[in-house]
Amino acid sequence: MKLTLADWIVVALYLLFTLLLGLYFRRRSSQSTADYFVSGRRAAWWLIGTSMVATTFGADTPLVVTGYVYTNGIAGNWLWWSMLPSGMMTVFLFARLWVRAGLLTDVEFAEIRYAGKPAAFLRGFRALYLGLLVNCVILGWVTKAMTTIASVVLGVDDRTALLICVFFLIPFTGIYVALGGLWGVLWTDLFQFVLKMGVVIAVAWYGVRAAGGMRALLTKLAALRAAAGPNSSNITSFFPDFSRGFSSESLWTIPVITFCVYLGVQWWASWYPGSEPGGGGYVAQRILSARNERDGLLSVLWFNFAHYALRSWPWILAALAVVVLYPQLAHPESGYVLLAVDHLPRAARGLLVAGFLAAFMSTIATHLNWGSSYLVSDFYRRFVRRSAPERHYVAVSRWVTILLIVLAAFVSWELATIRAGWEVLLEVGAGTGSVYLLRWYWWRINAWSEIAAMITALAVTLAFRGVVPFQGSEPSVFAKQTLLTTLVTTAVWVVVTLLTPPEPRDTLLRFYRRVRPDTFGWRPIAKFASDVVPQQDLARNLLDWIAGCTMIYSALFGVGKLCLLRWRPGILLLVVSFVCAAFIYRGLSRASQA
Repeated sequence: MKLTLADWIVVALYLLFTLLLGLYFRRRSSQSTADYFVSGRRAAWWLIGTSMVATTFGADTPLVVTGYVYTNGIAGNWLWWSMLPSGMMTVFLFARLWVRAGLLTDVEFAEIRYAGKPAAFLRGFRALYLGLLVNCVILGWVTKAMTTIASVVLGVDDRTALLICVFFLIPFTGIYVALGGLWGVLWTDLFQFVLKMGVVIAVAWYGVRAAGGMRALLTKLAALRAAAGPNSSNITSFFPDFSRGFSSESLWTIPVITFCVYLGVQWWASWYPGSEPGGGGYVAQRILSARNERDGLLSVLWFNFAHYALRSWPWILAALAVVVLYPQLAHPESGYVLLAVDHLPRAARGLLVAGFLAAFMSTIATHLNWGSSYLVSDFYRRFVRRSAPERHYVAVSRWVTILLIVLAAFVSWELATIRAGWEVLLEVGAGTGSVYLLRWYWWRINAWSEIAAMITALAVTLAFRGVVPFQGSEPSVFAKQTLLTTLVTTAVWVVVTLLTPPEPRDTLLRFYRRVRPDTFGWRPIAKFASDVVPQQDLARNLLDWIAGCTMIYSALFGVGKLCLLRWRPGILLLVVSFVCAAFIYRGLSRASQA
């Protein structure tokens, strides 16, 4: 794609604006690690929630969604759609608890919930595990996606594109992250989200128009299905083809067993950034930056609505256009970039490049800040140098950012595909999620429960890398491996919990007084804390959770039906979504008045 001088000016203005935001927030973020990592706990819900959405809207996301639709139809998106119940649990069952905990990072949780050397080991281990291993995998696959984009847009080979990302784009992002801290990240994310949404909507619009319009696109997709023969399913179906049996394979759908594992197991069993059971990662970091419990809850509610109902369809419609316009692609993930380059007006190419940069930099910015928070606050400050001025730790954070940039480049070069990175994280985290849910609501969970879950999940995943015990398509094998990993990991951590002693009563009492979880799972401890007003809101919160899931799934599928010109079911689903929203609003209003 040839860029004009005007295009380069647009790109330069975008980069200059992000740099100026970092400079503007430099003084505000440099006072302490709390200012640098959690914005001094003064951020508003709408800013926090939008930042979460921008973070999960990486350069990789439109590409990988295109790959799912191209090979598995719209139903292939259940890999991430299935994580909604976990996100809504964070809204109604955990957001308030995170704010009450008042931590700097979610890893710090280990030493307020548990005691002694196991708690210290868990905190240090998770800091390195998440800050280095997991975080660098994420940085690597996002860089992998941007490498694909840069190679197509600039017409260079993959190695040159990677060098551009590593030696210019990531360091530039690191500069404004290091300068502005989380304040700079939050406000640049807001700007970047608006830019990215405008670009992806434009790509979807022009892509569908290039295919002849929506009706013509649907007709051509039906013709492709007819030509593919009986071993194909309806690519526009939101659900797998149940008529084909539990584990049968066919084109443009996922096996029913995969769907069942996604929706029945994955959301509560697997740790995944942005959808961690019980919150965690950068979602917890954002919640911890909120002004109060209400802002913490509303930030995650807005995030989940925007993440699923607002953003899905521009990507999916573009992917359907790619199926028609670019059949037989060897690398379906590249189809999105081809669509954008070939069919957007020439005058919009500068905005297109700026949009891709925004998608890349918003995710990189969060993960550089989030990863360095673990390595500095939970490892360096906790175990290496405990008593130093706050400015020392801020300076160390900036050096750690450089380290993460180098590691991200290496991981990106080693990853085969973007999807491979997503699935590695889901497999490594399989089975650990139930511990992260129950540790808030059941007093009996101890540090060894978490340690056993993490080590077992990692060991089983590594074993599967050496020996693949299952046959079938990639989604089917992934689902079976996830299910087996979850069963083994859950069995191990439950046995370890019951065979090891509970945490000391004093530690549990301090945690109970500080966080005030529902008394249902804390009765043996609550009886020693008569000074704490009992919290008995679990049933109400679970009702809100069900209503929240129904609201967002109804909005997601309602908008989808309208996009696919199915007016009646689309309008009906949107009405259901509105009714659920009214129910949630009424419940939250009553809770705030109580």
